[in-house]
Amino acid sequence: MAGADLHTHSTASDGAHAPADVVRLAAAAGLDTIALTDHDTLSGVVAAARQGTVDGVRVIAGAEFSVAAPWGEMHLLGYFLPVADDRLAAFLAGQREARTERMREIVRRLARAGVPLSLEAVQDEAGGDALGRPHAARALVRGQYVAGMSAAFERYLGWGRPAFVPKQLPGLEAVTALVREVGGVTSAAHLKGRGTRPALERLRASGVDALEVRHPAHDPERTASLDRLATDLGLLRSGGTDWHGEEEADEAGRAHLGTITVPPEWVAALEALHRRRTERGSVT
Repeated sequence: MAGADLHTHSTASDGAHAPADVVRLAAAAGLDTIALTDHDTLSGVVAAARQGTVDGVRVIAGAEFSVAAPWGEMHLLGYFLPVADDRLAAFLAGQREARTERMREIVRRLARAGVPLSLEAVQDEAGGDALGRPHAARALVRGQYVAGMSAAFERYLGWGRPAFVPKQLPGLEAVTALVREVGGVTSAAHLKGRGTRPALERLRASGVDALEVRHPAHDPERTASLDRLATDLGLLRSGGTDWHGEEEADEAGRAHLGTITVPPEWVAALEALHRRRTERGSVT
């Protein structure tokens, strides 16, 4: 059965597969629509969309932003983003540079912990624009410093561990405003237990358009609760696997591509808002 997955990653950020291969695998999994939502970059979208015309998979241009929320870091999905917009490109470039600086500090802290991992080794694992902790984890595995990705986070990279470095985060309202200005639509990603009515009311007031209802971290009860809250508060809905690759899905217990989808009416509602913003010059 065809479906849509609105949360996928490629090697343009911290996914395990090249953008075109993400599309090929999506087609094989029976998907007819995906949003490519790499962290702080749109660089994989063109190749993915090109492959999508071959495989019959629609590719929505997206990105996943890390932003400051009332409780700390929050991930914000952006959909229907313009690949060539100068304002958005400049913002994303700044975020990627901040990621590189963060990785330099992670490498320094690993060295102090007795792990001589180089920045170049992490960059080799990335092969794309946006560096993230999964790249450091893969480099640690390749260098045989740890047995697997989970061990890398548990021993070195997770919160409170020797090489954990917090992100420097832009404000939520600044990012929602930018996405709105370029005609895009935002969705609060994988809120889990933070998806309460008061929190969602604050997010809505900060310009968030939608809520990621379906996600591997949301059990059926949580999914149903978020669905009800989104409807009550007038938020649109999104969802997906947050897919980074089949092998990592196996190791981390995440969902496999094609196992979490959203109905076409959810996609249509997101796109309708995008079209209104594009036609009216961002007045909604």
